[in-house]
Amino acid sequence: MKRFLISSVLILLGSAASIPARAQFVVIDPANVFQSTLTAVRALTQIQNQIQQLSNEAIMLENEARNLKALNFSTLNRLLATLQTTNQLINQAQGLGFNLLRAEQGFAQRYPTAYPNSITNAQMAQDAHLRWSYSLEAIRTSIDVQSQAQTNFASDQASLTNLVNQSQSAVGELQATQATNQLLALHARQMIADQQLRITQDRAMALEAARAIAAEERAREMRLQFNAMGVPYTPSGSFVP
Repeated sequence: MKRFLISSVLILLGSAASIPARAQFVVIDPANVFQSTLTAVRALTQIQNQIQQLSNEAIMLENEARNLKALNFSTLNRLLATLQTTNQLINQAQGLGFNLLRAEQGFAQRYPTAYPNSITNAQMAQDAHLRWSYSLEAIRTSIDVQSQAQTNFASDQASLTNLVNQSQSAVGELQATQATNQLLALHARQMIADQQLRITQDRAMALEAARAIAAEERAREMRLQFNAMGVPYTPSGSFVP
């Protein structure tokens, strides 16, 4: 473009020089015309550069808009609902509760390290039955949480599929980051569920072990009481081999 304008100016100047003096009504300064043409060429070049710069800025803004576009998809409510369902199962557990203070008080009362001398056989039998019910409820809670974990697998699989699809089809960094964060949230939810299951299983095992220890103490106390009575054991009836 620039070369074309300069060539046009030179041709114009040559034509002006070949016109007879008597036909010239206006005096043209060739240097002036040439300088004006160069100024116009520079202005045109500057405008073209500005247009290119504006085009680059427009592309950059479009890319930034894509990167700032939020992900219109969330699995947070589903994950929280799944956790809440498992928590409800744990909170509904009967027997020895999960509250720390109440658990300590109930354990000290129902699983004594030693029985007082005033304890009766009826009271020890009642405590033994209560400990058995605690162990049974703990095992039942553990089984319920296991069943809920199995039910959650289908929901987790659907969430995982949706999040991976959202991540792969993300149009910008923000959408990809949000999809990744939700994948991490799903992983965290599964880790929490695993901890919940371990808690209920360990609780059942601990209560059963404590029940066995308490049963040994109960048997020891019954032997002491029997021996303290001072009545020798006399078999009744005849033994038939």
